[in-house]
Amino acid sequence: MIRDITIGQYYPTDSVIHKLDPRVKLVGTIVFIISLFVFRSWVGYVLATFVLAAVIKISKVPFKFMIRGLKSIVILLLITVIFNLFLTPGETLIQIWKLRITKEGVVTAVFMIFRLMYLIIGSSVLTLTTTPNHLTDGLEKGLNPLKKIKVPVHEISMIMSIALRFIPILLEETDKIMKAQMARGADFESGGLIKKAKSLVPLLVPLFISAFRRSNDLAMAMEARGYRGGDGRTKMKPLVYKNRDKIAYGIIALYLVMMICVVKFV
Repeated sequence: MIRDITIGQYYPTDSVIHKLDPRVKLVGTIVFIISLFVFRSWVGYVLATFVLAAVIKISKVPFKFMIRGLKSIVILLLITVIFNLFLTPGETLIQIWKLRITKEGVVTAVFMIFRLMYLIIGSSVLTLTTTPNHLTDGLEKGLNPLKKIKVPVHEISMIMSIALRFIPILLEETDKIMKAQMARGADFESGGLIKKAKSLVPLLVPLFISAFRRSNDLAMAMEARGYRGGDGRTKMKPLVYKNRDKIAYGIIALYLVMMICVVKFV
């Protein structure tokens, strides 16, 4: 399950989505995520499904690889479904002792499943098609107006980029630690959910030590290379909008208009 997390990983291939300006992809991802939380009808989720499927197809990232990240949120999905089924008031469909499954609860649970699944997949599309360096540049450029009110835009962008970059590194480190402990007789597979959770506790100490060691090495490497933040720094490859980026912005604007229409009239 550890290796099934796809957020933070980059999938290199030649596609239009990969070539887009990172600012376009950031804006598109934000608009898509907002739409997931404002849709209240099946029409909205059909629209979101069509758009997400089209983007995945154009990105040339294998669909199996894209949905692999959903395995890591199975428990979260189950908890969300249970809470919505039994705690949403409305018309009773099934009653088990004092617990009731309502019609409104079923609808809310289904919508929440789609919402969480599309949230993970949509975020994965961004990281799978954008390198950490481009993502940092896009965040910094997009947040550039905040510099006028003394917000450390470059530092914030760098922190977010490093955090995303460290996700696959820490997952790989966790996998190595698990294999090493399994070779020494540790058991991570047998038993119930609580026992499996307890068996993961011994992983935390070596994982934290490894994370602190890597972060210290990174800080020392940045200082040794004279890194001093964003003031006065230049870009070897500055971001410049191209025609395909303008077309992509037009498609995002069209999706935004359709989202407003669906929310208001459906």
